[in-house]
Amino acid sequence: MFSIVDRLGALGVGLLILLENLIPPIPSEVVLPLAGFRVSTGALNAVTVWPAATAGSVLGALALYGLGAWLGYDRLHALAGHRWFVFASQGDIDRGHKAFDRHGGKVVLLGRCVPFLRSAVSIPAGVAGMPLPRFIVLTTIGSGVWNAAFLYIGWLLGERWSQVEGWLGPVTWVVLGLLAVGLIWLVVRKTRTNRANTSQ
Repeated sequence: MFSIVDRLGALGVGLLILLENLIPPIPSEVVLPLAGFRVSTGALNAVTVWPAATAGSVLGALALYGLGAWLGYDRLHALAGHRWFVFASQGDIDRGHKAFDRHGGKVVLLGRCVPFLRSAVSIPAGVAGMPLPRFIVLTTIGSGVWNAAFLYIGWLLGERWSQVEGWLGPVTWVVLGLLAVGLIWLVVRKTRTNRANTSQ
């Protein structure tokens, strides 16, 4: 991660943020402060880093929006009915679809500033058929604020970055652990639902 930022500069930051949307174990909460620290040392230019990070966020979000649009409500609802589909139940899909119809704009805008939800929120936007220009504008604003905040945190750390760097490995493992716990919970919930449906 560090070598990518140092070798590719702002382009590397944008690439990592794009991948962060698709691969959660690459957390922007680590990439962006690192880039901000590099800005404070003069190794990177804030004028190019912030737009590159925001462009990476938007491109990654568009990929997931496209997945949601391709799936559509009917196909996703049908998938949720399969025993092996652990990510959501058909009830979850129904409730989420209704909530997104009412508050979709707020969900996309504010969701871009919430870990994990930052990536996931793009899929229901595509499923719900949110107009693409609106999705891009909301995603750009939300991502821009998030990116600026974490770049600034890294810049503020300055010379203290070496103290923080030792925590980055454990942070990554914590992220992976949370993802594993979340997946296990989804599997357990789906298993219980399947058993309840079978016993009826």
